[in-house]
Amino acid sequence: MELAIGSKIGILSSGIFLLIGMITGAWKYWEIRQSQNSRAHYYVDIAHRASLLYAPACLILAVLAKFTVLSEDVNCFLVSGNILFFALSVMSYIFHGLLKDTTNQFRTPHKMAQYTLPSYLLSIFMLSLIIVEIGCTFLLVIGTTKYLF
Repeated sequence: MELAIGSKIGILSSGIFLLIGMITGAWKYWEIRQSQNSRAHYYVDIAHRASLLYAPACLILAVLAKFTVLSEDVNCFLVSGNILFFALSVMSYIFHGLLKDTTNQFRTPHKMAQYTLPSYLLSIFMLSLIIVEIGCTFLLVIGTTKYLF
């Protein structure tokens, strides 16, 4: 069975997010063992959970891409758009976990290590994430619905 590139990207990304979830789970455990309050840093915990949730989400995207009436190029773009923002989100959680610079990335002033980020930067990122993730998934669901019915 030959899979389209969108489905292949979704399946491979699922495995990568699962692996990242396992690695961040080991990191979380290590921090819990080292901690006075038996807790890992807030963003280590979020990176772990988000990675484990994005793994099955990528599989769902792969299945939608397999059964949609949309073209292979469109599918690839839609699946990749979602995965790009999944990855950027997890990377930001990992950075905050490594740097231990915040327990709330939305608290102003927005910090990344010793740098203060302009408020509009996070707003633009979040608006882009919302539009891309919802829009791409919506189109995949519509294309799959047309295929199935």
